[in-house]
Amino acid sequence: MTQGTPPGKRKVLSPRRLILMASVAAVGGALLLSGPFGYGRTSSAAFTAPAAAADSIAQHPAGFADLVAKVKPAVISVRVKIPASAAPAMMQDDQDNGDQQQIPIQPGSPFDKFFRQFGQQFGMPQRHQMITGEGSGFFISADGYAVTNNHVVDHAKSVQVTTDDGKIYTAKVVGTDPKTDLALIKVDGKNDFPYVKFADNPPKVGDWVIAVGNPFGLGGTVTAGIVSARGRDIGAGPYDDYVQIDAPINKGNSGGPAFDVDGNVIGVNTAIFSPSGGSVGIGFDIPAETAKLVVAQLKKDGHVTRGWLGVQIQPVTAGIADSLGLKKAQGAIVDEPQKDSPAAKAGIQSGDVITAVDGNQVKDARELARTIGMMPPDTQVKLDILRNGQQKTVSVTLAQMPTDQHVASARSDNEQTESGVPHLGLQVAPASEVAGAGDKGVVVIAVDPDGPAAEQGLEAGNVILDVAGKPVANGRDVRNALVAAKQRGKRDVLMRVQMGDATRFVAVPLGKA
Repeated sequence: MTQGTPPGKRKVLSPRRLILMASVAAVGGALLLSGPFGYGRTSSAAFTAPAAAADSIAQHPAGFADLVAKVKPAVISVRVKIPASAAPAMMQDDQDNGDQQQIPIQPGSPFDKFFRQFGQQFGMPQRHQMITGEGSGFFISADGYAVTNNHVVDHAKSVQVTTDDGKIYTAKVVGTDPKTDLALIKVDGKNDFPYVKFADNPPKVGDWVIAVGNPFGLGGTVTAGIVSARGRDIGAGPYDDYVQIDAPINKGNSGGPAFDVDGNVIGVNTAIFSPSGGSVGIGFDIPAETAKLVVAQLKKDGHVTRGWLGVQIQPVTAGIADSLGLKKAQGAIVDEPQKDSPAAKAGIQSGDVITAVDGNQVKDARELARTIGMMPPDTQVKLDILRNGQQKTVSVTLAQMPTDQHVASARSDNEQTESGVPHLGLQVAPASEVAGAGDKGVVVIAVDPDGPAAEQGLEAGNVILDVAGKPVANGRDVRNALVAAKQRGKRDVLMRVQMGDATRFVAVPLGKA
């Protein structure tokens, strides 16, 4: 959760300190103007800019002042209170390196008595009390709807917003979406709030971007930079598609907007990469196109329902592409369609490569999941697939994504029979001969740690279901499939492997026989 700066910890410069800094700045200015072209000169003439320089300064861009004046009134500070029981019962001490030291507080211990007696004085959260957090947000309509991050308002018992003119309002949470870290809140009682709109077109790398928010609880703060990258996956969720910006954003900026030069919101500030805890110029925004879709559903239903295809998928790597005869490592390969899922009912099979949705190319598995997840249930889509080297188009009607998905598990024990496969550094045994492995495929019972299979992550206990698109039941089947792949000039062989609870495709380089 985005935490505000505790009372008593904000750094306030005294008048004496300000005077000292001003003096240093003045001395520095004099030193900069002294030197080779006027050493020791301190008269007013030294500070007079030549006419040519003045003309050059006059031609410089006016900056972002007019843009900021237009959009800043729509940006709000979001202050929430959550019960202490919703957070770990421990004190968090922010260090300069950005890491948090967590000191457990045992009930009845001297620390516990100390914090209960003196904690309130120093602004420390007390057990059975409320913890305060601060973030940012922005109005998207005149009647008080505002966007922020889910992690800002998660578990909030009360939400207050402070507008740019210092007025404080009570807000309610309309809906949240943890998968995209977005939330919609509402302030009632007025219909003339200043608001901003989402951009219609995605930004380009290199475009100017202006971030506005509430860093460290300081209130409306503006920073500027450029769009550094798009389509970033930072492992935060299944639908990661972040816009990376270098406009400085810090703790407390979460939920605030990032604007283009026309004053449209191109993203919602949500995360930073920081070894130090402060901005190092790597921030991540939820793109406007995602936010628009999610916010519309939150406003309508209070929650988000997503389309569900019902397949386990993985990216097409260079090895998989080679083994399938694809020119590009692009698309998503189906590990396994789930039972009774829309994909299974439409005839999608294990090993199919989904290359496009409604004619739009699928770059990788993550893009397919995001595309399907942004569609409502009951949507009919056309999937372009590659099956056994042949292109096909399949129509699928999406269902609603289940809240919990359980995948059948087939674990195996490391036992018994050896059947050498020297090409890959594997020893396998028929699954039917290994307790708990089921009756399909062969079980990996030993792996050469220096072999090709180990390099691709295969481990003892994995179950190889098919090799090069053909089911295998014993070591002989595996060897025959490998020989056939080698004869066809393949550098890699594609295996469908059950690894614990998941089934995946693995492209294993063909070693020497």
